[in-house]
Amino acid sequence: MDSPSKSVVDMIEASSGVHFSGFHLDAQDSSKKLEVEQPTSSLKHAQKQPFVIGVAGGAASGKTSVCDRIIDQLHDQRVVLVNQDSFYHNLTPYELTRIHEYNFDHPDAFDTEQLLGAMEKLKHGQAVDIPKYDPKSYKSTVFPARRVNPADVIILEGILIFQDPFVRELMNMKIFVDTDPDVRLARRIRRDTVEKCRDLNMVLDQYSKYVKPAFDDFILPSKKYADIILPRGGDNHVAIDLIVQHIRTKLGQHDLCKIYPNLYVIQSTFQIRGMHTLIRDAEITKHDFVFYSDRLIRLVVEHGLGHLPFTEKQVITPTGCVYSGVDFSKRLCGVSVIRSGESMENALRACCKGIKIGKILIHREGGDNGQQQLIYEKLPKDISDRQVLLLDPILGTGNSAVEAISLLIKKGVPESNIIFLNLISAPQGVHVVCERFPRIKIVTSEIEIGLNKDFRVIPGMGEFGDRYFGTDDE
Repeated sequence: MDSPSKSVVDMIEASSGVHFSGFHLDAQDSSKKLEVEQPTSSLKHAQKQPFVIGVAGGAASGKTSVCDRIIDQLHDQRVVLVNQDSFYHNLTPYELTRIHEYNFDHPDAFDTEQLLGAMEKLKHGQAVDIPKYDPKSYKSTVFPARRVNPADVIILEGILIFQDPFVRELMNMKIFVDTDPDVRLARRIRRDTVEKCRDLNMVLDQYSKYVKPAFDDFILPSKKYADIILPRGGDNHVAIDLIVQHIRTKLGQHDLCKIYPNLYVIQSTFQIRGMHTLIRDAEITKHDFVFYSDRLIRLVVEHGLGHLPFTEKQVITPTGCVYSGVDFSKRLCGVSVIRSGESMENALRACCKGIKIGKILIHREGGDNGQQQLIYEKLPKDISDRQVLLLDPILGTGNSAVEAISLLIKKGVPESNIIFLNLISAPQGVHVVCERFPRIKIVTSEIEIGLNKDFRVIPGMGEFGDRYFGTDDE
């Protein structure tokens, strides 16, 4: 069952004491799938698939305004809009004679198979012809179809796009525009009487017979599938700005994860985004920086543990029933890259009681992109027989990571037994590590924009070790 949506106010205030209002989202995390077989090589030529955003809500809720504002702000991406209204069934001659009894808000009013076919083609890089439905003749054959070319972002808008499970499966992000019923009714009356010259009594009769019951029976129940619940529609500028920032971040992660199937970015919520905002703030106190960094590190560690090999196991519950579950590998250890990697040790110990943790010290001559020199290593003697969780909060150029991973492999650790855990990763570092070690697994909480001319991660969070341990000069 889907968990109820929680407001961002509740989540952010619970974690930071900061008032952060404007929208709601579903706090559920998709269940982790434990990997049995791991990828053997990077998919350099993997097809780039678009990022699909679904925008649903009741009629006259403001969906179009939300879509328009998202498209305006994503001006650096190619974005196309697909409307569910384009896929209404053509009415038969008999239905046309009883037009006032036809329910345009019912799922059966739409040609969902045609919609699915068009979306599948767009997702696979093929241009499609989208029908142009004529609301006067109630047919999609009056006007020529609209040619829609492949794009980086596809926005699918409609009242019932969350109702069909196959349509939902196409989406990377689902937004439900939640507007007060009285506001929706007032907008509908104004639109139908002024723009469509319809009789007021007819509009109200249609609303009470079909529009409201369909909303209660089909549209409102689909709200539970939304990732984000957005009140006030296009007037909610703060929420739309944050959604666009989130989309831009996910676009970068989306592309890299398609290229490298061994790269895992933990599911981002606005709670996680809020914690990232806090620890990236140069003015945050050391106490708060450590507190929110620890919370994010714990999430990364737990997600990384979900990629350990497992065996099936049955246990007897207190009720005397048999529960068929899994048993994780007991042969594991952590290895932290001194010194910032040591900030991740407490979270690992909290998740894995009594775990052994080794150390690697690497000196970088000439800055972040300089020559790497191994200064010190202290690892468990039987490390070659263990699953290894490599700890380093920042993956920048990837040079230090390559040095550390090379040492582990030299010590006999199979490449596929290494899980590299970090908070943020630059695309350059991901390319370097994944191309050099295609069987290693990387788990991170966010993909960055890149590196600056000094090979520092941007937007980044500065010298993580100094900020965490309080040894920065400022």
